[in-house]
Amino acid sequence: MTTTDSLKITLIQSNLFWEDKITNIKQFTNRIFDITDHTDLFILPEMFSTGFTMNSKKLAETMDGFTVTWMKEVAMVKNAAVCGSLIITENNETFNRFLFVEPNGNVQFYNKAHLFRMAEENKYYSSGIERIIIEYKGWKIAPFVCYDLRFPVWLKRTENFDYDLMILVASWPEKRVAHWQILTQARAIENQCYVAAVNRVGEDGKQINYNGQTALFNPQGKILNELTHEEFETTFTIHLPELRTYRKAFPVNLDDDNFEIKF
Repeated sequence: MTTTDSLKITLIQSNLFWEDKITNIKQFTNRIFDITDHTDLFILPEMFSTGFTMNSKKLAETMDGFTVTWMKEVAMVKNAAVCGSLIITENNETFNRFLFVEPNGNVQFYNKAHLFRMAEENKYYSSGIERIIIEYKGWKIAPFVCYDLRFPVWLKRTENFDYDLMILVASWPEKRVAHWQILTQARAIENQCYVAAVNRVGEDGKQINYNGQTALFNPQGKILNELTHEEFETTFTIHLPELRTYRKAFPVNLDDDNFEIKF
């Protein structure tokens, strides 16, 4: 994999068709292929093929199923990685799984660790128990899903869990969007990393409203894109030298607390 100091990422904020994989995949196919400029990475929302549903048994797929196959095809044709979460069944368990699919067909995944009990997600999905670092084009990427955002220790960048870019995909409701805006910015500031936080818009099958506010932050917590509650795609280039220069000038990590996560 080629190493680069810059990474071009495309954030796709979208409405989702409730429990309708075919229509969702069709809309994302159209939106991705309408983007003519090259990008290195497309980021889709949480459960982008179904919406945030507890109908897990009916809608779950395997790792060689329809949606994963589609992600591989898009990554190959567009010569760019594609990521987002979907419902995956494996070894008699069902996960809200973040998938990162590279153009060469390599697939890495993270299972959502913190399940949103207020929607009874913990009753229909199994919790992930480990974090991962994805290495892509010389960048270290830490993936997380929605409710994980509220648990800063789990997301904390440390010597043994070091990353440059945090990706957070979500279905975060409008009624708590102030929390979303504050916490995504805080995660960028406290971890001195880029944060790409992609949320959905529209109304789901339970009449819950989402107003997006998809955001990209630099390592100082400055927002790089214009916030909106409508469907949109936006592409930005982020830079490793900027990140490294800031961390060197303001090395708060040297005063980190030592801790161990017991999950």
